[in-house]
Amino acid sequence: MRIWVDADACPVVIREILFRAAERTRVELILVANHAIRVPPSQVIKSIQVGAGFDVADHKIVQSAAPGDLVVTADIPLAAEIIEAGALALNPRGELYTSETVRERLNMRDFMDTMRASGVETGGAAALSQRDRQAFANQLDRILAQRDKDI
Repeated sequence: MRIWVDADACPVVIREILFRAAERTRVELILVANHAIRVPPSQVIKSIQVGAGFDVADHKIVQSAAPGDLVVTADIPLAAEIIEAGALALNPRGELYTSETVRERLNMRDFMDTMRASGVETGGAAALSQRDRQAFANQLDRILAQRDKDI
């Protein structure tokens, strides 16, 4: 298993949780972004910088992730592609996406886009809370513990 991170929008606090988990479990962690991302010196943590452009980092992750890998992303279309490819998708708030939840989120996303296009102010996502961080860390630990059982 490898952990891929859609790092362009991944909160720093979530990256730090991932850095600690990768070091502790020795699971390879790859951050993909279209700008330079600082990573700690490590044999298991690396950063890949892709070219600028719409969804370039997403395409790199989809091309590179293998079945059984974990992808950390808040991008619903990316999560849908990852799940279809047999990998796991986890958002920074700790929600492990399934094909059903991704379908629901895509429908809601399309609805909200329609609302915004008609002039309705919908606001943005709430700030990442301590509860969200804890939910992410707990879900990540469960996934990594399951990986250890499967090995």
